[in-house]
Amino acid sequence: MTAEIIGTGSYIPNIKKENKQFSGNRFLNADGSSFGSNNTVIIEKFKTITGIEERRYAEDHFNASDLGYLAAEKAIENAGINSEDIDYIIFAHNFGDVKNNAIQSDILPSLATRVKHLLKIDNPNCVAYDILFGCPGWIEGVIQAKAFIKAKIAKTVLVIGSETLSRVIDKHDRDSMIYSDGAGACIVQASSNTESGILSHASQTFAKKEAYHLFFGNSYDKNEDPNVRYIKMYGRKIYEFALTHVPNAMKIALDKSNVDISEVKKVFIHQANEKMDEAIIKRFYRLYKKPVPEFIMPMSIHKLGNSSVATVPTLLDLVLNNKIENHTVEKGDVIILASVGAGMNINAIVYRY
Repeated sequence: MTAEIIGTGSYIPNIKKENKQFSGNRFLNADGSSFGSNNTVIIEKFKTITGIEERRYAEDHFNASDLGYLAAEKAIENAGINSEDIDYIIFAHNFGDVKNNAIQSDILPSLATRVKHLLKIDNPNCVAYDILFGCPGWIEGVIQAKAFIKAKIAKTVLVIGSETLSRVIDKHDRDSMIYSDGAGACIVQASSNTESGILSHASQTFAKKEAYHLFFGNSYDKNEDPNVRYIKMYGRKIYEFALTHVPNAMKIALDKSNVDISEVKKVFIHQANEKMDEAIIKRFYRLYKKPVPEFIMPMSIHKLGNSSVATVPTLLDLVLNNKIENHTVEKGDVIILASVGAGMNINAIVYRY
């Protein structure tokens, strides 16, 4: 018995925010002091480092659970299943539902329960719950789905990753330009075809000095309400951490799969930072003393930004639907899904289509 992804779906919000739209922001240092550079220089340097040209924000009337529902609907349709046959709904997020212009996270009931409600699923044996695992949350949800299937606890699992990061950013922080909104989902189902599906995985948590590389903190504008907090990060520390540990986790997963690295056709990595992702891939192939193949790593960050748990499932859905130039996945192809994020958590899946 193996676990196969039989359907995918994503929701990309309609509101487009280009880099130039941040030109009116008053960016500050962490201590509240002004930058020596003007916004034109700041924004251009940001694009050079991250690769981000624009990002998508959710419409005002949508919350993270709504985006997740819209992605889930597409995944269910793509899989051709009856939603009443879903045994588990696993919803990965970090901040719950945050209404537009609000400051409070709402996770009661869980976002997974909200999706089950929106899908109008009657079956009480369809268990719905959320997971908090940082940006790797959706991949971890897929790993949990595999475990349920292997243990014969479930046959069909809906895994969702959704976030509205635009509502938890500090407009005075340059890093606010990184974040975006979106949702991705997949259906994982039990299969007797042992030649395809999830071959192996690796998951790790580093919680000593790395635990608070991503955290909630006050606005850089010291005149703002000190009781309101926003997503913050130590970008350089995360960059160094990721380059050290993500390639190793990918190698652990690939070695467990008994698949040679030459068979890997695509690596779907969390869309956090273009330069960081490129460096991770180089280090991963260096572990095997191999050059990086051309077109190994599809990217969506240039136009979609960093939507946290949604980046990998959205990217996978786009490639499977031939919406990213020079990137396709054919039957029999081996791919790797990998992510890093708050916790600090890392995971990777080796999968054969």
